[in-house]
Amino acid sequence: MNLFTELSKRNRTLYLFGWFNFICALICIMLIQITHIQVLGINAFIKPLKFFLSVGIFCWTISWYMYYLDQQKKVRVYNRVVVIVMLFELSVIVWQAANGRLSHFNVSEVLYARLFTLMGIAISVFSLWTGYIGILFFRQKKWTISEAYAMGIKMGIIFFVLFSFEGGIMAARLAHTVGAADGGTGLPLINWSKHFGDLRVAHFFGIHSLQILPLIGFYLAKTKTQIIIIGVIYFILVSAMLLQALIGMPVLG
Repeated sequence: MNLFTELSKRNRTLYLFGWFNFICALICIMLIQITHIQVLGINAFIKPLKFFLSVGIFCWTISWYMYYLDQQKKVRVYNRVVVIVMLFELSVIVWQAANGRLSHFNVSEVLYARLFTLMGIAISVFSLWTGYIGILFFRQKKWTISEAYAMGIKMGIIFFVLFSFEGGIMAARLAHTVGAADGGTGLPLINWSKHFGDLRVAHFFGIHSLQILPLIGFYLAKTKTQIIIIGVIYFILVSAMLLQALIGMPVLG
């Protein structure tokens, strides 16, 4: 309860929007049990479930960090950007899933192609604005937290933005699988391909550097230099995952 109280105090808007996403994720879990609609061979509501969970985690994570910024007026503007963009993205994903259709890479009809394009524009705006939040962290000179923790946040945000734009590779290919069509046998729930390259792997670990690197900076790294070294190693590993996917190798291949 203390965690929730603190989250609410730090950023009420993203705290509540995070809860909205987690509640929607629970609804998706129920729909998976009672519906038989499928997209690419799996239940159609698995994808919305993953997106709701991801957005909810992002909202609570970034709101926790932004509390340390001095420029809270800019934080409030960013809050609105996050809510508007994500509501649009999630609405399209849920609507298409409920009708048994792809939301991403769907250019089968003019309407679907335009929605996919608008999603790309919206997420680009969101990613660039998140990058601007990262710049604010780099510009700020005085902190009430350790240098290692602050650097973990900075690197986490920058890596998040970089690997968010990896989605552009998938959009250009109209697919996330390399070496075969999307779909087929995949790992449980996450559905990463067992037999071919999957660009979602690097995308996942890249965007979740937003949680991983600050946690390392807070709990493990003793100095700023240590977290920088860890961050560089992490970036190399995730980049290797991207290259592995691009040459058609599965994550467990």
